[in-house]
Amino acid sequence: MEKLKLVIVDDKEENVLSLKALLADVDNLDIWGSTSPNEALRYCWNQDIAIALVDVQMPEINGFEFVSLLQSNPKTWQIMVIMVTAISKEDKFLLKGLHSGAIDYLYKPLNPDITVAKVKSFMQQVYIQRELKRKNEELERSHMELVKAKKEADLARKSKENFLANMSHEIRTPINGITGITTMLRNSPLNEEQSEWLDYLENASQQLLLIINDILDLSKIDSGKMRLDFAKTSLAGVIKELTKLFTYKAEQKGITFHAVNDDKLPKHILADSLRLTQILSNLISNGIKFTEEGSVTLETKLLKRSKQRVHIQFSVKDTGIGINSNAIDKIFHSFEQGEEGITKRFGGTGLGLAIVKRLVNLHQGQIHAYSELGMGSEFVFQCWFDEEASEAAPKSDKKQYTDLPMLDGIRILLAEDNELNSFMVTHMLNTWGITVDTVKNGKEALDKVENISYSLILMDAHMPVMSGFDAIRAIRNDQREHIRNVPIISISASVLQREQQAAYAAGADAVVGKPFDPVSLYQIIKTLTQAKDKTNS
Repeated sequence: MEKLKLVIVDDKEENVLSLKALLADVDNLDIWGSTSPNEALRYCWNQDIAIALVDVQMPEINGFEFVSLLQSNPKTWQIMVIMVTAISKEDKFLLKGLHSGAIDYLYKPLNPDITVAKVKSFMQQVYIQRELKRKNEELERSHMELVKAKKEADLARKSKENFLANMSHEIRTPINGITGITTMLRNSPLNEEQSEWLDYLENASQQLLLIINDILDLSKIDSGKMRLDFAKTSLAGVIKELTKLFTYKAEQKGITFHAVNDDKLPKHILADSLRLTQILSNLISNGIKFTEEGSVTLETKLLKRSKQRVHIQFSVKDTGIGINSNAIDKIFHSFEQGEEGITKRFGGTGLGLAIVKRLVNLHQGQIHAYSELGMGSEFVFQCWFDEEASEAAPKSDKKQYTDLPMLDGIRILLAEDNELNSFMVTHMLNTWGITVDTVKNGKEALDKVENISYSLILMDAHMPVMSGFDAIRAIRNDQREHIRNVPIISISASVLQREQQAAYAAGADAVVGKPFDPVSLYQIIKTLTQAKDKTNS
């Protein structure tokens, strides 16, 4: 235990000696005494003193003045002072001592037992106070470390977001060009062999898009930024679309895929159809990937109905390679595969099941895997949904971009630094009868609007020399009304919400992500240009 220092101040030497002798047997106490208050003050200022026994009546400085001087100094204010007095026990003297800063009194002649007991009691209080001080200092250090760690985590998160935004842009930009050219080729005369090549090209671009979406989805879920968007969903419709997609993929691999549905299933549920489809797609895709012969089955059944709530089980069973029992838990972790060598043999990022697990948790559902090596696997996803009684609106057939009416009399400025994307977008706009001028950066866009009046501007977000955001801000701040009010669509390969918000904050009227749907782009252009015409008329 820490040794404490005690000071005795009394103008009579015999009193100092007797007190020293009385307290000599107290453990962990270092005693120093003086008959001079001034000397005692200097000692207290230079030493770490815990307790002081101070005589009230002294010729140079009385006890009250001595205590006041201790209290006024930041080095000594915390010393516990016990006044030692032979004068009256009247309240006015007690109050004077307490007001000066003393915490207790001892009366002469001193009772040895009471004196020792009080000193020991105050020693214990000093230990408690010092322990509290140490704890507070530790807490303060911990707090500072937490603040520092939070700052570092925030910087790491921002760096991660910036990396993901840049990666998204760099990958999505060429994918947008590929899907756009694929769409254009679909609307041109093709023989059977060329159509098959196009299928391979489209499948490869979709696989790339799935990988980048998986990485971005995992980041959004882990940062708590993903929210489920519940809407009326046709359960049969979701399963039908999955069956159509995966029957073809299974046939290409020489296996079969089929769906088995419970007759008691509700027609419509309240669900996020995109995320529900994502969960099932990942499970089915995994089943097909790891099955070289046999089949993959999606079975959907109603487990329980409670008022307007339904408990539904989705089971994906395959006859594939199976999983070691000691590796089942590992497969739900990011970037993990069931065994070493799986990636080389079957490919994949190891993100699919990690995202499935997190999406299931977002649904407050449960997922379990059952497998035996060489005997196939089964993944079971169970979740409660609200049942929707109303009928869903009939689904309309999707139009091709070449079937859309002409948009004559429209002139658009396209600012895009990627040549493939510029060529593809220009072709689509020309197909709709739109006149297009192209530039490669925001600075060139500003130069163009100086001399030509445009119906609308398509502005890529990330370009060299001047970014799309800076160009939009410059246009919105222009003094000339016909330039300031031109409709602007920001085209971004990033799917991060903050980048889309930045586009709107800069002054964009709409934001279109890459790769985009040509029909949706057509509708946005039509809406914005018609609104401009009404404003000008």
